Formats: sequence, structure tokens, C-alpha cells
Amino acid sequence: MLEIKTTETVKEGSIFGQITTMDHEQLVVCHDQATGLKALIGIHNTILGPALGGTRMWPYATEEEAITDVLRLSRGMTFKNSLAGLNLGGGKAVIIGDPKLKNEAFLRRFGRFVESLGGRYVTAEDVNMKTSDMEYIAMETNHVTGLPQIKGGAGDPSPVTAYGVYVGMKAAAKKAFGTDSLSGKKIAVQGVGQVGKYLIEHLVKEGAEIFITDIFEDKLQEVAKNSGATVVDPGVIYDLEMDIYAPCALGATINDQTVDRLKCAVIAGGANNQLAEEDKHGKILMQKGIIYAPDFLINAGGVINVGAEYYGDYHEELVFKQTEKIFDTCLAILNKSEKENIPAQEAAIKAAKERIEAIGKVKLSF
Repeated sequence: MLEIKTTETVKEGSIFGQITTMDHEQLVVCHDQATGLKALIGIHNTILGPALGGTRMWPYATEEEAITDVLRLSRGMTFKNSLAGLNLGGGKAVIIGDPKLKNEAFLRRFGRFVESLGGRYVTAEDVNMKTSDMEYIAMETNHVTGLPQIKGGAGDPSPVTAYGVYVGMKAAAKKAFGTDSLSGKKIAVQGVGQVGKYLIEHLVKEGAEIFITDIFEDKLQEVAKNSGATVVDPGVIYDLEMDIYAPCALGATINDQTVDRLKCAVIAGGANNQLAEEDKHGKILMQKGIIYAPDFLINAGGVINVGAEYYGDYHEELVFKQTEKIFDTCLAILNKSEKENIPAQEAAIKAAKERIEAIGKVKLSF
């Protein structure tokens, strides 16, 4: 296991440059020849507590792409956990490769790497990882959460994540339209995986007009059949005349190629790192008058769920009540953005850092 830590002098664009720029504590490179495991664990900040964040598996085109992803995702987890009021820091793991490579030995070997960090990082499921995968990881470490209910865990956190996105979307709608009602609103959901699917169920109940897209045709058709949503091509979703754009797949969909095509009043979705360049594209959205609900703020329901499980204090009703607070937090951040004339992303990061700094002083006072 190789640990890469920050140094004083770094070269811009290098690995040390990236982790210094984003203020990471640690980047762990995991490799096991016998199982074919190649993974990265990013630990961004542990002031509030152990760095909790899920593991995703993806066939990254390059190792550089995987490094960038794990660093951005782990940083986002720090802000997410802070704004959610959790005593948890921010971390994330990515496994490089085709999800079909997963088997018991592969996942247990990854669990050994998690265990070697001594509790600094706590994992859970993310893209292409399931509660059943967490069972194998849990055979090698206790620093895992999101286990199946039959094994004493809280089960799939996706419904709670989706609920948080839903209430965050309502808060953004209230800011944009003067009412939090989504009835009759044209909402485009990009990605109908677990979170997208559950989000759509809430939107159907509110009477929204829903448009959906996904790269997986089978999932798309199933959700369309069950929800009555209109299917659109992935390439044209940015050009729709819509009230709300809800990115719920992978990140960076708000970028130089898409931002000027968007015809919406609100962006609120479950995907992580939606802004390809947060400073640049956050400012563009503000200039265009588009209300942006920061992703790490409104998709925090999942980590609220697995966090309660990890600390052994899981009560479903309380988890949903805590997730419901995302509405008020989101509205407060959007008001802060307007008052200070700064992008919502910047306002949210500022608030998250203020809590981390305050709690850090509390811990240093003894």
C-alpha cells in the first residue's frame, strides 16, 4: 500500500499538486495482483470524525481520470457530512475496472486495505456497488456500513438519498418560483438508477411532468413504463424547455459544452460533482439566473442513513426527519448566495468550512 501525502513544494497538475490544491490529508493507492484489484482511497478531512464515503467501481479510461474523481468525490464528502451536521469527515474510494470483475476474493482484498487504515476511512456502497458487496468487505473490516437489513444493517440508502434530493429540489423551487410545489413543473431527470428511480416516484406523486434519459435502455424503459415519464435521447436533454434539470448519473454534466444549452430555472439532482469547474460554471449559472442546489448539500440523505448505521443508532423515522432538514439548509444557502452575491456552491462550501473550523477549535480546547 502506497500513501501519498502533501508536501510544501508541488508542481501544478501533479498528484501532489492536486491533493494540495484540494487540501487532502491522504491518497492511498491499493493494488493486488492476485485478484486484479486496483483502487484508490481519498481521505480529505478527518477533523469532524472518520472519513466516511462510499466506494464506486468504474472502468476509468485513465488512471489520471480515476485520481481526479476520487479527489473531487472525497472533498465533496467533507462538505456533505459537515452541512448535514454529522460528526464525520470526508473520504471516498474508487475501484478501477469493469464491475463484472467483482467476486468474493476481490472485495475481501479491498476490505483488507480499508482495515489497514485503522478506522480513518469508513466505506459504503456507491455507483456499481451493492449492499451484498459490503457483506464481503465486512468480512475483513468493521469500517464499513450500508449492510443489508438481514445482516443488521440499514439496507440500501438510495431511497433516503432520493428523498433528500426531492426536498432540496422543493427548496430550490420555492426560491425560483415562490412556491415549493412541483405540480405541473417540467422536470428532466438524467439517470434512472436507484436514486433517480426513487426521486421520480416522489415527482409522480406531486404531479410533475417528467422527462427521463439514461445510457441503459432497459432501466429507462422500465422506469418509463412504471412512471409514465417521457423518454428523451441522452444527447438532447440539455436542450429541453424545462423548469428543473435533475442530474442523477455521473458528474460534470454542467460544463462548457452544456451550460449555455440549458433552458431551466433550477438545477437540483443527486449526482456528485455536477459542475465540471465549480468556480467557473457556478458563476455562469448565477449570471444566467439559474438556481443551483449544491449537489453535496441535497444528496446527503444517503450518508445520513449509513452514518446512523455506523454509529449503531439507526432509526428509520429519525433518519428521514434529519434528511428533511435539507429543505431548510438548502433554502438558507440559496438565501446566503443571493445576499452575498456569490454562487450557491461557494456559499455552501463556505458554510461547511465554517462548521469544520468551529468544531476543530472545540477539539483543540482541551
